[in-house]
Amino acid sequence: MENKVTVQYLTDYNYSQLVTTGSHSFVVDEPASDGGNGLGPGPYELLLGALGSCTAMTLLMYARRRGWDLTECSVHLTHDRVHAEDSANAEEGTRRVDVIKRDISLHGHINEEQKARLLEIAGKCPVHKTIMSEPRVIDSIIVGE
Repeated sequence: MENKVTVQYLTDYNYSQLVTTGSHSFVVDEPASDGGNGLGPGPYELLLGALGSCTAMTLLMYARRRGWDLTECSVHLTHDRVHAEDSANAEEGTRRVDVIKRDISLHGHINEEQKARLLEIAGKCPVHKTIMSEPRVIDSIIVGE
């Protein structure tokens, strides 16, 4: 399944981009402190939002299919770059490593065994698997007038 997203520059602003996906549109921007206009979330906020929403949806689907009493799932994420020497998983020659922290809050009557299984399933959400798989990006340039 191919998903198509179009991103276009909003010419009256510094960095603002209009993102269109099927029947949905929204603005992505940099904060004013970084020279943007602050009209929408930044690219890393979108990345975290994609991971968090996919995680929550995956856990809710999994629990509902099993008839578990999971009434709500919230995911709180942060992104940071830390010095490579601060990370046991740092690749040789890399000065900084990206670290995403994901805290998952579950509401309902979930026992310890279910909680452990849901934590395992969180690592299997499609966006998490994509991020961890080192996806390939294939670029091309189209020049217009």
